[in-house]
Amino acid sequence: MPYVITSPCESSRDGSCVDACPVDAIHPSEDEAEFGSHPQLYIDPLTCIECGACAPACPVNAIFAHQEVPASMQSYIEINAAHYQR
Repeated sequence: MPYVITSPCESSRDGSCVDACPVDAIHPSEDEAEFGSHPQLYIDPLTCIECGACAPACPVNAIFAHQEVPASMQSYIEINAAHYQR
């Protein structure tokens, strides 16, 4: 199951997770034009290799494995996926 970024990211958008991701699955990064137009960062569920490197890098504990997303934040599973709709 892919990892998911949840609501605590909305107050941070720190970017440490972007640097930790070995497959460039987290966007938008600070150097991307769309960074300012999004309230949070998102993990591409098709690119994520489920390595978990992003979760400990997050200073606000916003990243969870898909099956561990708290009940109150389940909507973020779809929010992350919708950002990458192909």
